[in-house]
Amino acid sequence: MASCLIVIPARLKATRLPDKPLADIGGEPMIVHVWRRAMEADCGPVVVATDAQKVRDAILRVGGEALMTRPDHPSGSDRVFEAVQKHDPAGKLESVVNLQGDLPTLDPSLVRACLQALNEGEADIGTIAAKIVREEERTDPNVVKLVGSPVGGGSVLRALYFTRATAPYGEGPLYHHIGIYAYRRRALERFVSLPPSPLELRERLEQLRALEAGMRIHVGLVDTVPLGVDTPPDLERARELLQSRN
Repeated sequence: MASCLIVIPARLKATRLPDKPLADIGGEPMIVHVWRRAMEADCGPVVVATDAQKVRDAILRVGGEALMTRPDHPSGSDRVFEAVQKHDPAGKLESVVNLQGDLPTLDPSLVRACLQALNEGEADIGTIAAKIVREEERTDPNVVKLVGSPVGGGSVLRALYFTRATAPYGEGPLYHHIGIYAYRRRALERFVSLPPSPLELRERLEQLRALEAGMRIHVGLVDTVPLGVDTPPDLERARELLQSRN
């Protein structure tokens, strides 16, 4: 696999779940669980990018690598790029995975699926999606839907649009986008240099900035959607899931 760095951006100022990266799950902070899942993916070195010394200390205690980044970044992507510049100032990395820091139950294979989508054809960005099977998700604006067209054999789609609306219209599958991204390094650098785009602001979806700028996003189809921890009930569910695995 081409040289790759996995970066997990983590900050403490979450509104619905304060100090979220440090939330205890089975005796360890959530960010440590996410770091472990990233290490298990075995795709390359893993770095946590944070603006909080407590988060950095938690990762260092388990032997991981963490970099302090500016506190004023407008998005996780900007924080990831700062970490990439610090970790690899010579620009030798070929690809970068932006892995959310609130996925403690993540199946490590999903990280590999993002990279596989990136390397399917001439893509700038790789990401993943799963077929929607629960009826209530079809109209839920918190579930981001992918509209795409098959690439090659059909297990990878080229992203045409992402939306919070129910789309596309008519019969057929709908796809739930999962916000993990693999970038070619040059694509990440270009992406963070672009201003927010009109559709991005309208839908509140950062990935639309890339599409509006003509960047190509390939989406691997997977069978599972990881639990994102945003609220106290989510945290309790993550604790139950990880306890059952142990």
